Amino acid sequence: MSHTVPPILSVHPTRALVDEKFKVVVESLPPGSPVTLHSLHQSEDKHYWEAYGHYVSDHRGRVSVAEDLSFGGTYTGKEQMGLLWSMRPVPGSRQALRLRKRDVCSPLLVSISVYSGHVTEGFREQSPLASSLTERWYMAPGVQRINISETGVRGTLFIPPGPGPFPGLLDMWGGGGGLIEYRSALLASHGYVTLALDYVDAGMQMSAEEEFKYFETALALIRDHPQVMSDRVGIFGLCLGSVVTIYLAAESRVFKPRCCVCVSGHHLYIPGASFSEVNGLLYIRNAHKERLDENNHYIWRDMFLPITNNSATKVDVGKIKCPVLMVNGLDDLNVPAAECAEDMAQMMRAAGNEHLLTRVEYPGAGHLIEPPYMPHFRVTNFRKMDTNEIIVLACGGQTKPHSDAQEDSWKKILAFLEQHLYVRPTLHAKM
Repeated sequence: MSHTVPPILSVHPTRALVDEKFKVVVESLPPGSPVTLHSLHQSEDKHYWEAYGHYVSDHRGRVSVAEDLSFGGTYTGKEQMGLLWSMRPVPGSRQALRLRKRDVCSPLLVSISVYSGHVTEGFREQSPLASSLTERWYMAPGVQRINISETGVRGTLFIPPGPGPFPGLLDMWGGGGGLIEYRSALLASHGYVTLALDYVDAGMQMSAEEEFKYFETALALIRDHPQVMSDRVGIFGLCLGSVVTIYLAAESRVFKPRCCVCVSGHHLYIPGASFSEVNGLLYIRNAHKERLDENNHYIWRDMFLPITNNSATKVDVGKIKCPVLMVNGLDDLNVPAAECAEDMAQMMRAAGNEHLLTRVEYPGAGHLIEPPYMPHFRVTNFRKMDTNEIIVLACGGQTKPHSDAQEDSWKKILAFLEQHLYVRPTLHAKM
């Protein structure tokens, strides 16, 4: 491509929250030129992630990622955010990598570049025609991040900017353990005082009773915070965090959540056992149903099937008194979440509270349904609770439908939270 005017690449906005869209436009190209748009991110653990699309400039010498078709690359078609959601580790990277932001006080930096021709490899060995750096934030300006270790609760509290008071949320991830903050930071950026709770840890051997008290203490900590509207506190859980969410909504006498969001969860529980024991017991009892795929990745969904008819080993969801949103992928290889949601619906119908349940299901989506535009992981490294052994776990999902599910479900989750936790009536929050 030989012409005197260098092309102009613009990314707008250059700074945004991770769930906001951006527009990528290239101008001043010769008309009808093949070009490749490429994104590159170096994660905190120093792995490189990339995505790219093949475009042809129009008669004005322009390419707009939002309006034009990608003819090849890590995504095809008209995909405004394809340069983010189709990211994958660069060739030669370790297996089963997962892109997760650990330090929410700094942005994800993504370099967007345009190359001459339709390039498929060796991007870092070539000079781009133009490049632009964009910042993607989980934490909006003014959000406060506070480490919590009082009253034995371990976590991080995120407080939105402004005078408040705000609705509150308890945010819990799954059985992989550790303190995961990025979704909580994003929820605070949308106006919720959110506690990211650390509750699965090898060092946390609690009895079922102590564990239940731990969750109730965490909820009280949010409810009693001066910046929180005490009667507008909800719970948000993913995977094991969903099981805890459902259990608290059904069984806590001390705390009644205003609403609950459950992503890829289930309601199978053994009374009197702690959650780590429940997981261990389920896996020990059903180890013969564990499967390996052709790449020796573990598939766990069959260990929960068929769903038991024994109501003594399920949370009594008939006791739930608040609205519950369940978000599930139909290609979840980790938990049979859709089957569990159907069983919950039947139990709630029998108890007369099914009207409180909203189910959203996505064909082709896997287990880890996260905030939008983050790359999809079909498999991930996972530390088993009982043995501490690290295995490669199949989560399922196909990249494009999974990414669409992340975008759509996030809109529905935010609308649901706004409908049930915010005081002012809002007209645009429709399910």
